[in-house]
Amino acid sequence: GAGPTDAAANVLSPSESLPEGTPTISGYDFNNGLDLGALLESLGSTGFQATSFGQAVEQVRKMRRWRLGHEPRPENDPHASMSDEERDATRCKVFLGYTSNLISSGVREQLRWCVEHRFVDVVVTTAGGVEEDIIKCLAPTYVGDFHLKGKELRGKGLNRIGNMLVPNNNYCAFEDFFVPILDKMLQEQKEEGKVWSPSDLVWRLGQEINDPSSLCYWAWKNKIRVYCPAITDGSIGDMIYFHNYKNPGLVVDLVSDIRRMNDEAITVSPPAKTGMIILGGGVAKHHINNANLFRNGADYAVYINTAQEFDGSDSGARPDEAVSWGKIRVDASPVKVYGDASILFPLLVAQTFAKEKAEEAEGAL
Repeated sequence: GAGPTDAAANVLSPSESLPEGTPTISGYDFNNGLDLGALLESLGSTGFQATSFGQAVEQVRKMRRWRLGHEPRPENDPHASMSDEERDATRCKVFLGYTSNLISSGVREQLRWCVEHRFVDVVVTTAGGVEEDIIKCLAPTYVGDFHLKGKELRGKGLNRIGNMLVPNNNYCAFEDFFVPILDKMLQEQKEEGKVWSPSDLVWRLGQEINDPSSLCYWAWKNKIRVYCPAITDGSIGDMIYFHNYKNPGLVVDLVSDIRRMNDEAITVSPPAKTGMIILGGGVAKHHINNANLFRNGADYAVYINTAQEFDGSDSGARPDEAVSWGKIRVDASPVKVYGDASILFPLLVAQTFAKEKAEEAEGAL
């Protein structure tokens, strides 16, 4: 027979038509050859986190394409004194945040490249994101294994960061480098009245290391502030602690940096725009979001992390939670990609900043 009528209707219920132009799912076909650029471009139509990655690429491209000159002059224009040429040259201000483990990893090289070539305007990280950059100029970090036994490593003076190993000797080298700088900073504080903030300290480290492989070096050279509100939560804090017993008196002023950091956002008055690229969670993520609250939210945002929101953590919060706080604007289209930034960020840079730079170089030929 024809079968139960109700069951057939339930299984074969009709669909509404999707809006015209709705993208269809299609992945890269290797019958077209090995084209890594086309492969990366195809991720946006692949589905799941690949599509989220494609949306992140487009969000960063929007940050880069935007110019103040694209916006009509409002009635009470805070940028009224700017010429049309100046407006056309004014870009979106990009805030980059990352956790320290990414500097410990090879993602350091892509992060440094972004600072070296001025693709970002403001950087926020944690203490490890500063010291590990400097330490890598002094001694290498090694490939290890997630399953190495902590007890055995402790006896060998080897510290494990995931599947990477950092010998204790690296931190001894960092102490030899850093403590004389602390002595000089204290001397300048006493003799010249210098007030040191965490971002001043980062610039000083970049100046002193004088190594083009260092992110801190390029931040100092390009005068891009690296904000580190948790500056004492790492080896830097350990060294400051011991130094304070041997040569007490150094003051590191957090207040001047919170004013600078919030002003980084406040001074970008709409219709000028800000964008956020945040790898991981914790201090770096919230510090950037909170600064953008002072201007009623960032205009563009990309989060890349593996954290979940079910425990209520800020690290796991989706961008929509930041919208509720006014940290991302209500008319923004923010993107979160759930995944490992050590894989995703190099690909994101390849599809955005690096692609733009390569196209500019080709155009100059």
